[in-house]
Amino acid sequence: MSNTSLRGRDFITWLEFTRDEMDAMLDCAHDLKRKQIRREPHKLLDGLTLHMLFYNTSLRTRNSFETAMTQLGGHAHFLQPGAVYTPALKGEEKAYSTERISDVARVLAEMGDGIAIRIYGKYTDWKYGKGNRIIREFADWSRVPVINMEDDMYHPCQDLADVMTMQEKLGHNLQGKKFVMSWAYSGSVEKPLAVPQSAIVAASMMGMEVTLAHPKGLDLDPKILAASKDLAKRHGGKFRVIYDMEEAFKGADAVYPKAWTVQPTDGKTPMDPEKAKVVFEANKGWITTKEKMALTNNAIYMHCLPADRDMEVTDEVIDGPSSVIVEEAANRLHGQKGMLALLLG
Repeated sequence: MSNTSLRGRDFITWLEFTRDEMDAMLDCAHDLKRKQIRREPHKLLDGLTLHMLFYNTSLRTRNSFETAMTQLGGHAHFLQPGAVYTPALKGEEKAYSTERISDVARVLAEMGDGIAIRIYGKYTDWKYGKGNRIIREFADWSRVPVINMEDDMYHPCQDLADVMTMQEKLGHNLQGKKFVMSWAYSGSVEKPLAVPQSAIVAASMMGMEVTLAHPKGLDLDPKILAASKDLAKRHGGKFRVIYDMEEAFKGADAVYPKAWTVQPTDGKTPMDPEKAKVVFEANKGWITTKEKMALTNNAIYMHCLPADRDMEVTDEVIDGPSSVIVEEAANRLHGQKGMLALLLG
């Protein structure tokens, strides 16, 4: 597994990998999951270290990465917000509490074998793309792989878990399966675009029939929409955008309803919480209910968690028989093990 062409690569978005490369990563993940279930040793990263820079809180991401490195024989260093200086792009340094990324990246690369980063929201002034630029600058300066644990544009590690789960529940070949990425209401407007944008990229790459559903005014990045359409065409799938949640659910095999905010994607204009609040409150009906699930083809209900219960989804759905949220969360561990084994091994 360790002697592949993926060794030494950064993992920032699926768009920088081919379908064959992502299949290899997913196959490795499934294999390592089977080994873990059988308690077969698989210390492919014996003695290696992953530095994890968290500028946002985390439950699943932190614990899945720490457990992954332990099971692979390595170690993960958790660097929490406040314990390290905030990374600064060139020209944005302050006299206090910041350190230029070029210095942080080069030093950590000398001490470990990989650098993983989560940064979005208030740490990027809610300016779309800044978090992604920070991670890419780390990658420019680091001589070891840089892994995106979620920025303001992409969440590629969540996609590994999502696709693994769909392969387990719907069949390994997802070609032609109907996947719905839908907006859902939340009482909080501080919701980045990373999960929905990454989800449509991954599902399109898998050749699924992808429907993106949301109220008007909650558009995603047009560049990522274009990339998803291109991937769907290239891999024999379909891609469409509609503005009706119930229509989107009809005949679906997998539904993924989640809130995201009204976010200008020009990279300059920050998210306006008051404007977002108006749009959110006008669309409280975008909630996943038992009635909406009945419109599907016995679809699985997916969510990256944490979910806003009784806003995004009712308890009877998220705790019901169609929900795969626990398996999906557990697959964060296994998906990331497949990725780490091939990139760091």
